[in-house]
Parts: sequence; structure tokens; C-alpha cells
Amino acid sequence: MCRLVIYKGTEPVKLSHLLTRPCHSIINQAFDSRLRLDRRRPMNGDGFGVGWYDSVHDVELGNQPCIFTSVTPAWNNVNLARLAEKIKSPCVFGHVRATTAGSLSLDNCHPFVHGRLMFMHNGGLAHFDLIKRRIQRDLPDDIFNGVQGNTDSEWAFAVFLSKLPDANAPTFSTAALKRAMTETIAQLNAYSDAAGITEPSLMNFCVTDGNTIIATRYISSRTDEAASLWFSSGTSFSEYAEGGHYKMSKCDKRENIIMIASEPLTFERADWMEIRTNNMVVITPKMNLLQIPIIDKYYDPTFGTRTTDFAMEKGLLAPR
Repeated sequence: MCRLVIYKGTEPVKLSHLLTRPCHSIINQAFDSRLRLDRRRPMNGDGFGVGWYDSVHDVELGNQPCIFTSVTPAWNNVNLARLAEKIKSPCVFGHVRATTAGSLSLDNCHPFVHGRLMFMHNGGLAHFDLIKRRIQRDLPDDIFNGVQGNTDSEWAFAVFLSKLPDANAPTFSTAALKRAMTETIAQLNAYSDAAGITEPSLMNFCVTDGNTIIATRYISSRTDEAASLWFSSGTSFSEYAEGGHYKMSKCDKRENIIMIASEPLTFERADWMEIRTNNMVVITPKMNLLQIPIIDKYYDPTFGTRTTDFAMEKGLLAPR
């Protein structure tokens, strides 16, 4: 499966501080994942992608995110290492891929983009072949024709776009993005129910317009644990020892930096908190972080202990 990282800050960060320099950066996770145990595909070597927004809006360049993708392994791409040292942004999406659905191609590399929006996914839609036609049938023509690849992730993004009043808007309210994400998960569950699918789907979705960020840790099950997802926040993220040892510092109560990742970028235990299964994380334009339960038939209000067997079998969670 995949690994992903998100950065949102009041000040731009150099991409290398997320992608290449930390000893457990997203690139190192591609071949040395600690929370992903997958004997079928032990490495995320099927391409990568990074997306970011310019720090200063340039009318000539437009407001769409910048995207760099490749089908080569992230750890073996010299251009990524060079660019990461020269690019800074206040909002970054990074993703390394291990294919489960869809071929090895640039069109299938995350993050996916539509206008102002970027979207990533870690997980998989169970028996996607049984619901793909149902998804395609219900999409408006413009969104259907915009899909370039053949992954379950990009078709899930298409469903998300169909839930927005105007997917081509230059910006979106936090409420609109939250509502669209909730409706997307509900719609995908409805397709699975109609097809008689009983295997859970893993839907760790992430979307942003550069201002608001929505991320979910979700599985369509009341008893199973979802794929791993963590967050960290503070005032600065910096290297404190040679060898890429980073930490998140908290100098005051302000949140200047918020990061979300499939697994922590540092080995400082106090830096990271695990996001609850079947919860949505919202980062607002004013840098507020909210964790909201996704209340549906798979929601467990008791927060009882869920089994990790399913996520481990899919290679999305390591034993505790």
C-alpha cells in the first residue's frame, strides 16, 4: 500500500525537510516503513508524487497546485532530491505508492488534481471491479471525462468532486469540503452495499484547496482498525541532531505547523498523536485542528478496542 504526508504551516517549509532530510522521511518510508507490514509488496516503489502551492499568488501562473510525479522509486530519483532543496511552500502533499489497483503509470500517481484541489488516498476500495461501473454511471460528464488513470483512488476523487456545488471554484469553504468528504464516504459505502460486498474498504482520504485540509482515517467496519494515520503540531519542525533527527517544538500555544502522515516522520514519541479510526481531521485556514467522528453505521461510540488483523493483512498496519 502507500505512505503519505501533509504539511500546513503559517510559513513555507523547504520540501526537503519533509521528503528527503528526516531519517524517517516519506522517501525513507518507501523502503523502510515501520507501521506497514506487507509481505506481498514490502516496498512503496511504484512511483511517487508531491504537490504544493506557491507561497505568493501569481495571477500569470494561476491558483492551481504544482505537481511533480514519477513512476521511478522515490529514493532513486535525483530530480526529486534536487527540487526538494529549492522549493518552499506553506501547503504540501507527498505520496509514495505501492500498486494495488491500477497500472504503473504517471496518470495513477498521487496526488490527483482538479482545478484548485489536490487529493490523495491510502487504502483500497474492496472489490472495486464490482462498483466501478456504478460510480461511472452516476458521475456528471465533465467529471467523468476528467479521470485520466484507472485507480480506485482517482475514481473516489471523482465521486468527491461530484459532491461539490462547483468543483471548479477558485476556493472552497471548510464546511463544503467537510460535507463533500462525508457524502463521498457514504456514497462509496452505498455502492458496496448495493453490490453485496462484505469486505471492508479502507478510505484514508486527504483533500485540500491550499487553505483547508480534510483527512480521514476510515474503514467500513465496526470491528476492524483502519490504516495508520498520525498528526503532529507545534511552532517549529527542525533537525536537532545529525543524521536527520527531527523534532516538533512547542514554544507557545500557537499552532504554526500541522502535519499529518501515515506514520511519524520522527522517532520522538511525544511529537505525534494517533488519529482515531473512523474520524475526520480538519485543518482550517486559521490553523485550527479539529478531529470529528464520522457517524454512520460503522461508527463505534464506545471507542472499543478494534482488531488490527484486517489492516495488517492488507499491509496497512503493523502489530502493536
